[in-house]
Amino acid sequence: MVFEIGITFSVFLTTMLVIFWRPGGMNEAVPATAGAVVILLVGIVSGTDLLDIIDKIGGASVTIIATVVMAVILESFGFFHWAAARLANLAKGSGYRLYWYIQLLCFLMTLLFNNDGSILITTPILILLLKNLRLKHYEIIPYLLSGCLIATASSAPIGVSNIVNLIALNIIDMSLYMHTAMMFVPATLGLLFMSWLMFMVVRKKLPKHIPVTSDGIEESFFDRQYHPLKETAVPIIAQEKRTKFMLKILLFVFLIRCLLFVASFFSIPIELVAVFGSIILLIWRWFSLGITPIDILKKIPYHILIFAFSMYVIIYGLHNVGLTATLVNISEPIVNQGLVYASFTMGGLVSILSNFFNNHPALMIGTITLTEMGLEPITLKTIYLANIIGSDIGSLLLPIGTLASLIWMSILKQYGIKVKWKDYLSVSVIVIPITTFVTLFLLYYWVQMVFA
Repeated sequence: MVFEIGITFSVFLTTMLVIFWRPGGMNEAVPATAGAVVILLVGIVSGTDLLDIIDKIGGASVTIIATVVMAVILESFGFFHWAAARLANLAKGSGYRLYWYIQLLCFLMTLLFNNDGSILITTPILILLLKNLRLKHYEIIPYLLSGCLIATASSAPIGVSNIVNLIALNIIDMSLYMHTAMMFVPATLGLLFMSWLMFMVVRKKLPKHIPVTSDGIEESFFDRQYHPLKETAVPIIAQEKRTKFMLKILLFVFLIRCLLFVASFFSIPIELVAVFGSIILLIWRWFSLGITPIDILKKIPYHILIFAFSMYVIIYGLHNVGLTATLVNISEPIVNQGLVYASFTMGGLVSILSNFFNNHPALMIGTITLTEMGLEPITLKTIYLANIIGSDIGSLLLPIGTLASLIWMSILKQYGIKVKWKDYLSVSVIVIPITTFVTLFLLYYWVQMVFA
């Protein structure tokens, strides 16, 4: 057993070190997969355990793949360029107004898709917009950073917006509907507070006035290729057609999102609804643009799923060698002191673990630990949601705390935009701890008011 404990913890720590270091720009799925292979070869995780892991993460993985497919389809329709142009027009020359519209866009994209998909969608949109507006580098950074933070944190209100949240929901045996009923109001209020606090922190760095025009943003896409929405004699009519078309697409995605909660309420596997929605969108794109679904196979970020699966294998190994049993012994006295104390302590603990080891393993460890305590259902669910706040919001103190923030930094490098840790911490050190505390308080108050 001593050998197995040493191997498991060595694999975990080495995996996390390589993920944070990422030599040569290595994808985070590579070290995670290597670590999982070692755990399986040594026999710390058995074949039976592997089947249990597949059962727990299978539905979540299919759901996330389906929502990412929807995001890729939006790009094919020119959504990035259309959204960037709309933001420029709505800002009406105000840098402050642009900040709030960016916050709204990032929040909605995470709700409609997921935090990783939102980063993949919103980051190129913002880069396209901000470069078109010819803003200076120091003016671009606050917009990109605040957008990344709100997009990632916005996975807290609904469980379907984050793959690790979906996996944890399955472990805790909590429906997507119940998660939203208990979490949407306090988490959304917490995000509003977070947006306001970020604005107060970055306001002096934001330009008060920006160019009013959005000329060239949409045309750089629609004039580059044949597009059915482009065919018109009057450009302004073409723009109106594009807007109506995009709104139809977004309405369809919203309806599919709503159906996920209906399915959850009636105990129907939500992945079936997500797959149905992505298939309809693929057919829609095929008939509208003549693009076959084959390109989707190349654009899906499979590494996200490989990363999640591999990390869960490693965490399951830690569970098998006694980590969760030890954590139960440490945590039970804390939990028994009352719900408010337990919520703040566990939420804070997951926040700390997420920033040191990434929120995927942190939330999985925290969730498995809770299931071993024999808690009453409402207590279990409340403390679990406190863990979610720590995992989705508290994890953002450092840029290595979430997979979404790692993806964000990778996208910025592709576009040649450098964000220093000093720039990130100048915002996160103030905003994240306070927002985490406020959201945990709001969760406790909401649960006591509505569910107690």
